Amino acid sequence: MIPLSALGGSRPPGPDASGDSAGGAASAGAPGSAPAAPAASEAAPQAEKGPTPEQPPETSADDAVAEVGKKEGLDPLMPIVIPNQGEDSRPVPKQVQCLENGTDLFKMFEVDMNKFDASQTRKAYHKMATFVHPDKLGREPTDADRARFTKLKQAYTVLMDEQLRAVYRQHCFGIAGTGGCPPQGHEAALSKALEMARELRKMGEERALVLYKHAGKSLLEKLLPEISGGKHKMGHAGVLVTPAVLDSTSSQTWDGILEANPWLKTTNLVAKPDQLIKRRGKAGLIAVNKTFDEAKQWVMDRMCKEQKVEHVTGQLTHFLIEPFVPHKQEQEHYICMLSHRYHDEILFYHEGGVDVGDVDAKAERMEIPTGEALTEAAVTSKLLTKLAAAKKGGMASFICSLYKFYMDLHFAYLEINPLVMLDDNTVVPLDMAAKIDETANFLAAQKWGELDWPPPFGRAAYPEEALIRDMDGRTGASLKLTILNEKGRVWTMVAGGGASVVYADTVADYGMGHELANYGEYSGAPSTEETFVYAKTLLSLMMKYKHPEGKFLIIGGGIANFTDVAATFTGLIKALQEYADDIKDSCHDLQYWTNSPNYLEGLRKVKAASDKLGLGIKVYGPETHITAIIPMALGLQEPLPEPDLSAPAGPPVRKMIDLKGKKPVGKGHPPAPAGTKHTLVTATPDTTSIVYGMQNRAVQGMLDFDFMCKRKKPSVEAMIFPFSGNHYVKFYWGTEEILMPVYTTTKEAVQKHPNTSVFVNFASFRSVHETTMEAMNYPNLKTMAIIAEGVPEQQTRDIIKAAEQKGVGIIGPATVGGIKPGCLRIGNTGGMLDNIVMSRLYRPGSVAYVSKSGGMSNELNNIIARNSDGVYEGVAIGGDRYPGSRFLDHFLRYQDDPKAKMLLLLGEVGGVDEYDLIEAKKKGRITKPVIAWCVGTCASCFTTEVQFGHAGAQARGDMETAAAKNKAMKEAGFFVPDSFDKLPDMINQVYTQLVEEGEIVETPEGETPQVPMDYTWAKKLGMIRKPANFISSISDDRGEELTYCGMSISDVFTKDIGIGGVLSLLWFRRQLPDYCTKFIEMILMVTADHGPAVSGAHNTIVTARAGKDLVSSLCSGLLTIGPRFGGALDDAAKMFAEAQGSGVAPKDWIEKMKKSNQLIMGIGHRIKSLANPDQRVEIIKGFAKKNFKSTPTLDYALAVEQITTRKRANLILNVDGCIAVSFVDMIRSCGAFSKEECDDLMAFGCLNGLFVLGRSIGFIGHYLDQLRLKQPLYRHPWDDITYIQELAGQGPE
Repeated sequence: MIPLSALGGSRPPGPDASGDSAGGAASAGAPGSAPAAPAASEAAPQAEKGPTPEQPPETSADDAVAEVGKKEGLDPLMPIVIPNQGEDSRPVPKQVQCLENGTDLFKMFEVDMNKFDASQTRKAYHKMATFVHPDKLGREPTDADRARFTKLKQAYTVLMDEQLRAVYRQHCFGIAGTGGCPPQGHEAALSKALEMARELRKMGEERALVLYKHAGKSLLEKLLPEISGGKHKMGHAGVLVTPAVLDSTSSQTWDGILEANPWLKTTNLVAKPDQLIKRRGKAGLIAVNKTFDEAKQWVMDRMCKEQKVEHVTGQLTHFLIEPFVPHKQEQEHYICMLSHRYHDEILFYHEGGVDVGDVDAKAERMEIPTGEALTEAAVTSKLLTKLAAAKKGGMASFICSLYKFYMDLHFAYLEINPLVMLDDNTVVPLDMAAKIDETANFLAAQKWGELDWPPPFGRAAYPEEALIRDMDGRTGASLKLTILNEKGRVWTMVAGGGASVVYADTVADYGMGHELANYGEYSGAPSTEETFVYAKTLLSLMMKYKHPEGKFLIIGGGIANFTDVAATFTGLIKALQEYADDIKDSCHDLQYWTNSPNYLEGLRKVKAASDKLGLGIKVYGPETHITAIIPMALGLQEPLPEPDLSAPAGPPVRKMIDLKGKKPVGKGHPPAPAGTKHTLVTATPDTTSIVYGMQNRAVQGMLDFDFMCKRKKPSVEAMIFPFSGNHYVKFYWGTEEILMPVYTTTKEAVQKHPNTSVFVNFASFRSVHETTMEAMNYPNLKTMAIIAEGVPEQQTRDIIKAAEQKGVGIIGPATVGGIKPGCLRIGNTGGMLDNIVMSRLYRPGSVAYVSKSGGMSNELNNIIARNSDGVYEGVAIGGDRYPGSRFLDHFLRYQDDPKAKMLLLLGEVGGVDEYDLIEAKKKGRITKPVIAWCVGTCASCFTTEVQFGHAGAQARGDMETAAAKNKAMKEAGFFVPDSFDKLPDMINQVYTQLVEEGEIVETPEGETPQVPMDYTWAKKLGMIRKPANFISSISDDRGEELTYCGMSISDVFTKDIGIGGVLSLLWFRRQLPDYCTKFIEMILMVTADHGPAVSGAHNTIVTARAGKDLVSSLCSGLLTIGPRFGGALDDAAKMFAEAQGSGVAPKDWIEKMKKSNQLIMGIGHRIKSLANPDQRVEIIKGFAKKNFKSTPTLDYALAVEQITTRKRANLILNVDGCIAVSFVDMIRSCGAFSKEECDDLMAFGCLNGLFVLGRSIGFIGHYLDQLRLKQPLYRHPWDDITYIQELAGQGPE
């Protein structure tokens, strides 16, 4: 959800509730909006279209300056101090000297600040970059070298962006007009410009983005006339004024603003900041009824100045100037539109403005059910009863148009206060607040257009947060980091979105919330390098400030579905090694917990590294619950003994509760009311499903679960994949293999498998609405799980409406699924098989739970298994604001299922679904004991609003806070622990009570089933080994990046090794010198083609004209290559190499070949001679003589040529021979090969390979040429064939 902007009234969502009533109409998009400044691994922004600063267009690829910063960990937007270390003996250009002596940027780049020249700036940057780039020094770079280059990038970033340039110029010279500040010098000015750059960068990286007010009004101005059919329009648009006006050379100047908006001179104006500042009027930040010059002066007096608003201090950088709209008080109104699960709601009040009061109590309300249209008649009768009769028609028409605007652009909240409607039906939204559903970007982006997003006013932008955001945007993993208190003592590094909230909650619940330093997560299988950078970033922040009482580092996470923690731990250990001394000096305690795939190997690695580094880290696994390490780390509880890491933790062994001979009989619970129906069908051992999407891993996990539960048949009957034809896919059923049918349509899958009742939808967020709506047309599909995240809220509400009408149960969106031990597992629920066994999910227990978080559902399985007889059923409903099924839907099922004995709820901050459950408890509909906890209690510790991992995890009001919901549930009779950390004890307490009361009858634990382990995973764990069927030493595609003989594909291009270099890596397993790779490329060019008459080209042409495809035609031509055509290279190389090495004189060798009746390969041409040489031979011969260290084989061949041409002029060294002997000299003289290796290369046929590769270029060209010319089938003419009836000297046969 993207908050756009906000204002007055008493509606809770608005972040900017000023309720201005003096402003004017919306503003069109203003020029000069700065692009996001670069993160550590990005190019600098560009004011004009052009190259990135690392690759100016004036340079060749060889001279291009490569990017640094990402691997060095330097942020180009943070002030840099160049260390005084190392010297460079090269002459230092005066421009480079400016980096360290405080010279202003304009002098440094030798550009006129009054006539800025972007091209000159790029040239100057390139000149300096080629000197100071760490890779251009010819030696190992120092910290000073890296800092110097980063500082150069900063300077270029500032100069090339007109907003940043204007800020720098103002603070450096103090010449920005009457509102300017005194000169502060280069360093202070650069620091101010970089501060703004960091804010601009943050604007483009926030998930919950806020729109400038003028942009929201501009959307309405642009679309309202079209939507209303011309009935309504807005007044003049305002103008967004940015710091670019401080620079007279920028694209936005005051003169330019006037030229584009001449009404500014003829209309009185309102000026105010457009930065989500609340109560601007009280802060003196609104100028009303001003002339243009007065408004300009007012803005300039405040531009880029610091301003304190209540308790927040920030820099004013964006101002909105709009027409002052004279109007009467009775023309001011209030309107608000917002969305709910089943309907949209409109609030209207006939009065508006700052003093509108409590609109929740005053306003008239109207609900529009999902999917229904709004009519003017309904609006008039329900909303406009207090409005003057003369205005009702126009207002009703406008409200209908505004609602269409709201729906078409996927708003979730829209408030205008005051809304002024003039006598001519012109509307003026004097102030507007809105939230827009960012997940609808793929649907509404064209209507939204380019939107700019302001950062929260006054909040410091940490470069470390930006670095992690940048990494998050470039990886499939999830990486989040928010700094709460940089001087805090408690730091966490948590895997998993739900787990990160639980950790923060528990720290706060133990009274250390004020010391909580950060909130964040790393999950989704990050790479070793990504984990290293994340951990290093966190540790660098942690060590920034020392504390006399020490600090705490808590590393842990939820039970993952597929992340191999042994791999991620390698990155963590690398970071710990780098900061080991600082950690020992600053940290009081370090704790580690995990229970993810391969957790045992990961814990061993961490423990071994800790012991070696002397860090004293205590490690724990699934034998404790997820937050058990927190009170131990904080010194509030004695540490538990660390687990034995020699073997994995097995299923918990619980003693049956001693009833001391008693046999209590439970009282049971009342039956369900008559006529009760549940849309979600409870699974049985016979329930089967269809899976949409080629999710082979998830399907295999479902089948493995089935086999462990001793189901008679697989729970998945078919799969659907619309992008390939019907086919079968192999899966394991235990240790045997089975075939699973895959269909292209849902219709065919359902028709052929009519007994399936569950539809597991793995479709993407773009297509999940369409596929789910189609699946609901088939009545046998009663339960649907929607796995995708990011489903637009309008589409989700549409699905919910259709599902309830058709009696279909929905789980999700944004869910991992659900699990019913012994019956059905949806998707990846429950994690990997070892966790299924450890949590005893292969057989039913007595506890039924519902969780918002999928990751935390895995943790609940573990906690429940260790504190009761296990899980009866568990569902993760998903974290969106409108889940397809709610807590109540599942709890009513559990209440009516006699086998579910106790219920567990894990909710979260945001939403009100928990209150439905409370109401059901109060009314007696739910009588079974309910244990409940809402995560997010830590929110009260945060001074700024924090969006937790789920879209719905944000409170809209006090009722939606986790603390309020926990309190309400406790008062209603739920079992609510004091914190999540106490949840296991609460489960154990309630379970014991139910056993003692006879509600639960315990049975002895049966045999634990064996887990069939996949070969790949077993090999990764080192449990088995198998000889490989193939061996490859030239390339590797297993890592994050393809490598050619050890060189990454990115280095192939960065080093510009060319096709010759690639060939040398893949054919010869080494990188040859540049002249060798150039020679290889020459061979390919020379041999590319020799006209259409040669046999290979002829065959290719004939085959192409027969209508065959490219590969067939190419093969036809290649098959002609042999001793008589093109294949002489290897023989010529071998023949001349042996002759030259034998010591036999050329003349004697020729006689020897003649006597043995052998042809000399590589000698002879059809028409060329010494007098008419083959230019191809001359080119190759000349290159070899000029570049090779020695050419004995070529010299020998040329000596042979001198003798053979005496006999006949055309017996010259031909191109095949010249290539062959030159190639021999190249590999023998370049120093890269031994003599034996050279002989092997010739024997392997690599020279013929070069001919095949080169000539393939020509053959393909001939194929394409024939198709281009549309040549018909070739038939050889009769008159070119000699027909023979009888051979000479013989009679007819």
